[in-house]
Amino acid sequence: MTFAFTAVHQVSRPQGMPTAENFTFVEDGLPSLASGTALVENLYLSVDPYMRECMDGDWTMHGPLEGRSVGRVIDSRAPGLAIGDLVFHRQGWRTHAVVSAEEARVLPDLPGVPPSAFLSVLGGTGLSAYVALTRIAHLGPRENIFISAAAGGVGSSAGQFAQLLGADRVIGSTGSADKVRHLTETLGFDAAFNYRDGEVGALLAEAAPEGIDVYLDNVGGGHLEGAISAMRPNGRIAWCGAVAQYNSTEPPAAPRNLYDIVEKTIRLEGFLVRKYPHLQTELEEFAAPHIRSGRIVLDQTVTDGFHSIIDAFLGMLRGENTGKMLVRASD
Repeated sequence: MTFAFTAVHQVSRPQGMPTAENFTFVEDGLPSLASGTALVENLYLSVDPYMRECMDGDWTMHGPLEGRSVGRVIDSRAPGLAIGDLVFHRQGWRTHAVVSAEEARVLPDLPGVPPSAFLSVLGGTGLSAYVALTRIAHLGPRENIFISAAAGGVGSSAGQFAQLLGADRVIGSTGSADKVRHLTETLGFDAAFNYRDGEVGALLAEAAPEGIDVYLDNVGGGHLEGAISAMRPNGRIAWCGAVAQYNSTEPPAAPRNLYDIVEKTIRLEGFLVRKYPHLQTELEEFAAPHIRSGRIVLDQTVTDGFHSIIDAFLGMLRGENTGKMLVRASD
C-alpha cells in the first residue's frame, strides 16, 4: 500500500538569484511503513538562507530536498514515535515524510509555546543566535552588540536574547525603514539603521558612537568591514552567515581593514549550528519562559499552503520577511 504525497524537487542550478523555474512540484507515493518507521504529516516547513548554497551542489537534482520541519505522526511502526506526537525532522519540502526514531525528535510539551516556535526562536535560527552569543562571542552584561540582517530569523532572535543577557546597547542593520521601526518599536533594539542609506561604517558609528564589543555577522562584505572599524579592543565577532554573497556571481570583496583585527586584538570565529545540538534543551529552558511571558516576540512571517513554499523561499532571499520565514503546510 502506498500513500500519496507532494514534494518539491530542484531541476536546475541557479545562476545568481534563484527563480521558480529552478524547482518543480512532484506527486509521488510513499511505501508501506517498515518496522521502526513512522508516517509524519508536515505542519510547518522552514525556508532558510543556507538553502541557497545547497542549490549549488549539496542538493541532489530531481530528488528529495532537505529542510527543517515540524509535523505530526499519523501512523507508526516505530517505538518511541506514537500517533499524535509532534516531531521535528529534516525531511522538509514535502507534505508527508517517513522517518525513523533516529531521524525525528519528539518535541517537548511546553505550555504556551506554539509548534512553529520550534522552527524559529527554538529552532535552528534561535539556536544559531544562542550559540553565537553564549558560546562564540561570550556576550557579557553592559556590552554593546551589533547584529546584521537583524530583522531576519537569526538576527531577530539574537537581538532579543542579547537584551535578556544584559547587553547595554543592541544595534541592528536591516534593509528598509519599516524594518528599522520594527526592530526598535517591536523587538526592543536600542538603535537600528537601513544599510541602504549610506556606508555601513558611518551608519554604525552614528548608531554606536562609543563602539561595539560584539558583532554577530549574518552578511559579510561591507558589514564586516564596518563592524571591524567600530570594534573596541578585545572585541569578538561571531560569523554565522554571508547573505551578501549567496546570490552573487562575482567573488566577494574582502574587508579592507582586516589588519585592524590584529591591532585591536579582535577574535573572529565562524561556527556551524549543527555542531551544537546538545544545547537545544538549554535554549528551550532559557527562552520558553520568556515566550510564555511575552518578553520574547515570536517574530515570524508565515505563508499558508504547501504550494507557497517556493514563493516563500524566494521571498526570504529577497528580504520580504520579518523574523523567521515559515510555511504552514497543514493545520
